Amino acid sequence: MARITLVTDAWHPQVSGVVRTLDTTCRLLQQFGHTVDVIEPSAFFRLPAPFYPEISLAMPRSGRIARRLLRFRPDHLHIATEGPLGLLARCVARRLGWRFTTSYHTRFPEYLHTLAGIPPRLSYSYLRWFHGAAARLLVATPTLAQELQQRGFTPPVSLWSRGVDTTLFHPRPKPALPYPRPIFLYVGRISAEKGLEDFLRLPLRGSKVLVGDGPARQPWQQRYSEAVFLGYRHGRELAELYAAADLFVFPSRTDTFGNVILEALASGLPVAAYPAPGPRDLITDPRCGALHDDLQTAIQLALQRGDPAACTAYAQRYSWPNATRQFLEALVPTRGPAPGEGPAERSRNSS
Repeated sequence: MARITLVTDAWHPQVSGVVRTLDTTCRLLQQFGHTVDVIEPSAFFRLPAPFYPEISLAMPRSGRIARRLLRFRPDHLHIATEGPLGLLARCVARRLGWRFTTSYHTRFPEYLHTLAGIPPRLSYSYLRWFHGAAARLLVATPTLAQELQQRGFTPPVSLWSRGVDTTLFHPRPKPALPYPRPIFLYVGRISAEKGLEDFLRLPLRGSKVLVGDGPARQPWQQRYSEAVFLGYRHGRELAELYAAADLFVFPSRTDTFGNVILEALASGLPVAAYPAPGPRDLITDPRCGALHDDLQTAIQLALQRGDPAACTAYAQRYSWPNATRQFLEALVPTRGPAPGEGPAERSRNSS
């Protein structure tokens, strides 16, 4: 069994697909018998993130990161995010001569351009430099892998998919809700980079129901008074909302995967989205939804041809244990064995 350090700037109490992915992966790694040390923001002094004050960024000294790494002596080091913690862990690992892997979860260039007008070429320059030191770069979909390679990212790329908890997210009888049908559901952050105004502006018959929170919720709730903003929902309450809706709308052009798409499909809910990376890799069966550059057209097509049984069957292909095994296969030793021999291979070789 291996000792694995995971470094992330995104962690609880944030609510996001990245946090859900990392938290679930760490729990399953421990269930598989590995020892995991998570270096995350709560142990350090934090400041609100520029342009996103509800998210805190840790501001540690590199010495604290170095001591933590040297004390734990991981067999494998994975740096999940490109923020302050990830940057310091990268610097320490380089100084120690340790190999490490990184992952690309968030389209920060597009986010920063939307939120602050920062040219994407500047952000991509930093990201190419950051990930360029990694022994391997983990991404969620083949489309994203191809895109990053075309943008000049140089490390070898491995796929690290996502999963869905089908014991929680599954079809249920549709209850009577106090909203006119059809019910168009969105789940995620309420923020400009998610493309939500494209959805909110549409003249749709029925009800737009949004689950989540974020910096744009208050102004949009006032501007789009016909929409229903429910705030955060979790667990069974969230699962029941998925199952009660008639269509899931995913207007983001910037997400790298879209865990909520899998949750919707597992609940028997077809999806309407733009043909962006993430949706393009997930909505491959027309019975599971529709992709179109015109969001209203995607919604109309998904309503017409969506098949709840096909949605559920498709989502069942994705499991968190399988995604975690992909993660294990992609890790590299910090030192010692040849690059590419991850803990899964080592376990087989020693048995």
